[in-house]
Amino acid sequence: MMRFLNILVVAALVTAAAYVYRIKYEATRHGEQVAKLRLEITREREAIAELKAQWAQLNSPDRLQALAEKHLRLRPLAINQLHDLSGLPDKPVIDPDPIGSMLQAMEAGGEGGITTGTIPGGMPLPQRRPAGGR
Repeated sequence: MMRFLNILVVAALVTAAAYVYRIKYEATRHGEQVAKLRLEITREREAIAELKAQWAQLNSPDRLQALAEKHLRLRPLAINQLHDLSGLPDKPVIDPDPIGSMLQAMEAGGEGGITTGTIPGGMPLPQRRPAGGR
């Protein structure tokens, strides 16, 4: 009986040792993955910093001014190109209540009883909003 118990304990120890070895191997593998990810994050941050530096260089005002002078044929603004607000056209009149205007036009036309769906002849139409305007 004692021999059977010894064999059982030795088997349990071998199984436990194999399980601990497997856990250690997985922990080592996960540690390596974390180290690789940290290195990759560091490289990405360095690449972002480099791109930001390039962006700052490309958007420097002196560089943009030189490129504008070289490639754009711009001239200074002439004084006759300036206008005041009196030169602008008036804002178009928009009827705030088109249905109310239509009803007033019907009453002014002398139409007493209006049947639904009919439009009396010669009735003035309300002003429309201009296309694309407010």
